[in-house]
Amino acid sequence: MRIDSHQHFWKYDPQRDSWITDGMKVLKNDFLPSELKLLLEENSFNGCVAVQADQSEDETEFLLELANQNLFIKGVVGWVDFRKKNIGERLSYFSTHKKLKGFRHIVQGEPDGFLLNNQFQLGIAHLAEFNFTYDIVISSNQLTEAFTFVQKFPNQKFVIDHLAKPSIKENRFDFWKQSIAPFSVLENVYCKLSGLVTEANWTNWNEIDFKPYLDEIINVFGINRIMYGSDWPVCLLAASYQKQLSVIENYFQSFSDYEKEKIFGKNAIQFYNL
Repeated sequence: MRIDSHQHFWKYDPQRDSWITDGMKVLKNDFLPSELKLLLEENSFNGCVAVQADQSEDETEFLLELANQNLFIKGVVGWVDFRKKNIGERLSYFSTHKKLKGFRHIVQGEPDGFLLNNQFQLGIAHLAEFNFTYDIVISSNQLTEAFTFVQKFPNQKFVIDHLAKPSIKENRFDFWKQSIAPFSVLENVYCKLSGLVTEANWTNWNEIDFKPYLDEIINVFGINRIMYGSDWPVCLLAASYQKQLSVIENYFQSFSDYEKEKIFGKNAIQFYNL
């Protein structure tokens, strides 16, 4: 099975989705399963994992409803407030939803030290009890903090979204490489091959721009701890679904069928228990 491990759905709301600026007009639309289903079928994918884009339990319920209506949505990564004292009750509730696989918080928009907040960590400590995963969405300057954070939870499954958003456009490769290297020793931390095109120059990128980053991700995480994700529809800021997919497929063209099966499906199935 081929799985797209990272994409989003929304009914566009200008107030709620204020992060979509005037320079991102292509995203000021509804993006729903019927559109993605065609893209997945055209590119030989069997399913996907829908990931939260709004920090509310309402959106988690919205994604679960879409997943229940569409068999190709194999799992949902939702949102819940890990800082609340009733976090155990909320996780217990969400554990009754078969397709709810994990959670994330958009930490890239939070101040330094967010991941190391005591109340937040008390919430994260409840995840393993319900076999939930956690997606880490950060920018590259938060990698050192994230490394300290994940070390506190050796039995928790984590995945770093979008390679931790390296500044490809500004070519800050050395800083990113130095910051992500320590994760090589943490077997419980995976990485998503997603979001690359939107970290480059949206209108003037080349596949060769991404090669050093993908080379380093293989060095750090190996073949068993990486998974492909489109980041659709956000990828549309810089590339079509097919074009962003081609970046990853072309890079792995010389790899074995076994390795490609892992990267484009098996690792995501294992990580998210799809």
